[in-house]
Amino acid sequence: MSGTHMTATTSVKRDRRGRYRLGNGVVVNTRKLVLTGGMNSTRLFVLGALARGGPMHGHEIRRRAQIDRMDLWADVKQGSLYGALHRMTAEGIIEEVRTEQEGNLPSRTVYAITPAGLAELEVHRDQALRTVQVRPDPVDLALQNTVGLTEEQLRAMLTDRRKELGVQLEAWLHLWAEAEPYIGGMEGMTFRHTELRIRAEIAWHDQLLGELTKLLDEPADRPQP
Repeated sequence: MSGTHMTATTSVKRDRRGRYRLGNGVVVNTRKLVLTGGMNSTRLFVLGALARGGPMHGHEIRRRAQIDRMDLWADVKQGSLYGALHRMTAEGIIEEVRTEQEGNLPSRTVYAITPAGLAELEVHRDQALRTVQVRPDPVDLALQNTVGLTEEQLRAMLTDRRKELGVQLEAWLHLWAEAEPYIGGMEGMTFRHTELRIRAEIAWHDQLLGELTKLLDEPADRPQP
């Protein structure tokens, strides 16, 4: 195992060329690092957790994802974390620094971020901050193919969607209220972001339901001028 690993207190300097200069002489140029697979939320979470909290074992990383409810406000699946750890170790962006065992419990591998991992963390973070992505919603395509549905059937389906969004909003606000005493800084704004996105979906559904009869009466294809 390599003896070099990054922790939250590691002395790292970044120069104007976007390079990290580490105490052991390693230089990592983040501007030449290309994410061939695009930004990956799971990698961003794992690398960020190790950079902030220092070395930790896979169970602890998974527990952090569970406590933070990452599956609710980020594209991070708890079940995919162990596989991601193995792949990231093979790629050299994290490394195994030791194993720990308590009593008769299975031994646990402790992981740390490497200089290459710190560089990749920056690229994933910057790409996520700079990229605006509004994902297509399959409901929009479904609305173009409502032939065979009566207005009553379609309205019932849309009303169920609207009710589900209301449930999600209530659950999210409840979760935020429980978490609020323990969060600060940017964390509160991430909760607000999800709240506003759900409210926007609710507003769109309300408008659609209000105009549904008129929309169904309009011809699907207008004549060309």
